[in-house]
Amino acid sequence: MSAGKEYHPAFEEYCECIFELHEDDLDVIRVRIAERLGVSRASVSQMIEKMSRAGLVATEGAHIRLTTDGQELAQRVVRRHRLAERFLTDVLGLSWSDAHREAGKWEHVMSDEVETAMDRLLGAPTTCPHGNPIPGSSWVDPEARPLDSLNSGTEFVVSRIPEELEFTPGLLDFLQASNILPGHRGVVGSRNDDGTLVVDIEGRSVGVSAFASARILVTA
Repeated sequence: MSAGKEYHPAFEEYCECIFELHEDDLDVIRVRIAERLGVSRASVSQMIEKMSRAGLVATEGAHIRLTTDGQELAQRVVRRHRLAERFLTDVLGLSWSDAHREAGKWEHVMSDEVETAMDRLLGAPTTCPHGNPIPGSSWVDPEARPLDSLNSGTEFVVSRIPEELEFTPGLLDFLQASNILPGHRGVVGSRNDDGTLVVDIEGRSVGVSAFASARILVTA
């Protein structure tokens, strides 16, 4: 990915957020951005206005989309974030949640040279530790589906933990501790009255909430 114009970290943060909401098939509206970033809707409206003037976003009614420049900036930031997560987990041994938090800092300061060197050191990975695609890599869509769409007794392989789950407090630690990791195999068990889906994975029986099982992507 070629070097691009430098922008304020706040612009990068918002472009990244819009990119990831769209990636998760969520409506990109002000309230979702506010929820994801932990800011007020008024702050979002002010920032979207500034970004519109900068040519990074366009609005269509209540919906917000990235322009060509905004998409390029978002892909650069997301690529650096996910490469950093790979380095922090694979090389330094940090937990998923710690790596996600730390990568949020690295994405704004990583140079082109460091990005290239990190990609080379890691062997040109195609996904972050959670299975989300690294922009600019050779990732191929495995056509995964939500875990809760599978019937009892169906075998599956964990494919992706979408960004929405990365922002849910405590969930990354739970998934990592429960071996619900990309590449791990499991079998769908029973479904409890509260919607919790019980799965057998890597020799353990784990209850996955309805919220998480509707978003964890697997291949059957």
